[in-house]
Amino acid sequence: QVQLVESGGGLVQAGGSLRLSCAASGRPFSNYGMGWFRQAPGKERDFVAAINWSGVISDYADSVKGRFIISRDNVLNTVALQMNSLKPEDTAVYYCAASTHGYSVSYGEYGYWGQGTQVTVSS
Repeated sequence: QVQLVESGGGLVQAGGSLRLSCAASGRPFSNYGMGWFRQAPGKERDFVAAINWSGVISDYADSVKGRFIISRDNVLNTVALQMNSLKPEDTAVYYCAASTHGYSVSYGEYGYWGQGTQVTVSS
């Protein structure tokens, strides 16, 4: 089992940047594909980005491609999401997730979730 704790959320103006971090503890971090998802009020939890165990392969939702970058550090047991050129529509609670099935864009492939961190982008 792995425990995940997100940090780095906050309030930022449109066009600004934030860096989210997720710290993992428990079983060896490199066993897991990692993902970021987000959920806006009244909406479903949506895929944002994912990265494989080694950090070589990553994938992004179309809405964030070219603006967000996912990365991981298997020594520090962290995964980060660098968010640039933020838009009001990026406002949501952002969740870090771990999958034993490699990396995936599918919510159902992730068995471990953090508590979430709020990101609010003002216009």
